[in-house]
Amino acid sequence: MVKRLYKSNENKMIDGVCGGIAEYFDIDPTLVRLGWVVICALGGSGIIAYIIAAIIIPRNPQ
Repeated sequence: MVKRLYKSNENKMIDGVCGGIAEYFDIDPTLVRLGWVVICALGGSGIIAYIIAAIIIPRNPQ
């Protein structure tokens, strides 16, 4: 079975990007969200990366 990256339908706060990444790597979604906050606080590029990921990563078809 091929592992695919999708936006999460269950673990979502804004668009499901962090939840989808957490499901892909099988980690807690809170850790991914905290990582995004740290990236945003350090340089601000995390906001742009999140917007790009929200556009590029497809929704989970299930």
